[in-house]
Amino acid sequence: MIKAIVTGHSRGLGAGIAAALLRRGAAVLGVARGGNAGLAAQGLQEATLDLADPQAVAAWLAEGTLTRFLGGATSAVLVNNAGVVTPVGPPGRQGAAALAQAVAINVTAPLQLADAFVAATATCPDRRIVHVSSGAGRSPYAGWSVYCATKAALDMHAQAVAQDGLPGLRIASVAPGVIDTAMQAHIRGVEQRDFPALARFVALQREGGLAGADDTGARLVDYLLGDGFGNSQVTDLRALS
Repeated sequence: MIKAIVTGHSRGLGAGIAAALLRRGAAVLGVARGGNAGLAAQGLQEATLDLADPQAVAAWLAEGTLTRFLGGATSAVLVNNAGVVTPVGPPGRQGAAALAQAVAINVTAPLQLADAFVAATATCPDRRIVHVSSGAGRSPYAGWSVYCATKAALDMHAQAVAQDGLPGLRIASVAPGVIDTAMQAHIRGVEQRDFPALARFVALQREGGLAGADDTGARLVDYLLGDGFGNSQVTDLRALS
């Protein structure tokens, strides 16, 4: 039986991923601050957790919900999807609190969950971790130094974990493309001085260049559960089409 944990399942790409996994017959545990009533009605289990709080994440992991959920899985999946693009702007206008929150959500929580997931699935013959990364982790953008750095961290984590050669474990950091989500709406609302590439993202939305969250989630799940997953630790979903 496939058992999958998806962070940030309450909306956007996370919801699309969770829905696709449910359609595949997987048991899914969504982890986020908020819930998704529609997915819960389809059988998704939910855990309310603030991924921006490393101590809260550590306490939740110690409590054992993740381990109990994964028990008996013949195939186990962790989707580290939750992420934030803020703070946007150059150093000097980012702020210590926003910086700490971004690193906690984008890097600390995924690594905490990956560590606990690997420990909990030691006897599972097929276990897979996907980090939802970004092209911004591979190409620098003015105003996105924090976002670029945190996504690059996920890319390097996947590559280093693959070198560990853990039995039955496949891992990849996947850029899903530019998707029509609340994050994109936030990006279009920032000031030009903080994000010089703003016009490009505004044009993408205006010209219909944003991919749908549900379609992208389904494509990512097809890749995640496919035989080729993990052959490359850093990849772009658009290049796999």
